[in-house]
Amino acid sequence: MGVIAISGEAASGKTTIARLLAWKLGYRAVSIGELFRKVAQERGVSLIELHRLAETDHSIDRMVDSYALEEAKAGNVVVEGHLAAWILKDIADIKVYLKANEDIRAARLANRDGRNISDAMSEIRAREGSNRKRYKDIYGFDVRDLSIFDLVIDTTRIDPPNVLGVILEYVKQLIPSPALSEDYSSGFKRERTR
Repeated sequence: MGVIAISGEAASGKTTIARLLAWKLGYRAVSIGELFRKVAQERGVSLIELHRLAETDHSIDRMVDSYALEEAKAGNVVVEGHLAAWILKDIADIKVYLKANEDIRAARLANRDGRNISDAMSEIRAREGSNRKRYKDIYGFDVRDLSIFDLVIDTTRIDPPNVLGVILEYVKQLIPSPALSEDYSSGFKRERTR
């Protein structure tokens, strides 16, 4: 069936890695974060405002989570999002958590969205604080408890092709796939680290 859940901190590389992994495996990629952004846009509010609304309107999270669960049940998918692994804990074959230094994540977010690092840092802190509270209130777990994950990868100093390589080596052990060859870095410039 092949269900891989990628969770992690804001701007840790979840979406990039999920897309690369799905491409390499021939799977679909589903982004819970992109769906959340789409809901914010449809409601005419910022992402931070939607997070605040979701603190009292739990139907927002439940709708997004239900979508992720249905997508996962179809199989052959990489589902990415802060809560992906917890939502899919009973059906995901592999659960990966990505993290990175907060300063690096703020720089990545600022670069991605074309704004200053201070604003990006404020958004990261606001979103993660809101997420932690909501998930504890709605689901009763602490997102800082990483015990459910098969892999925890710090992406602070590792580029996406090398993060992908680590995950693919693990995937090869658990999910048979003709798409996986020895040369998992095909299509990428792979640099060796010392």
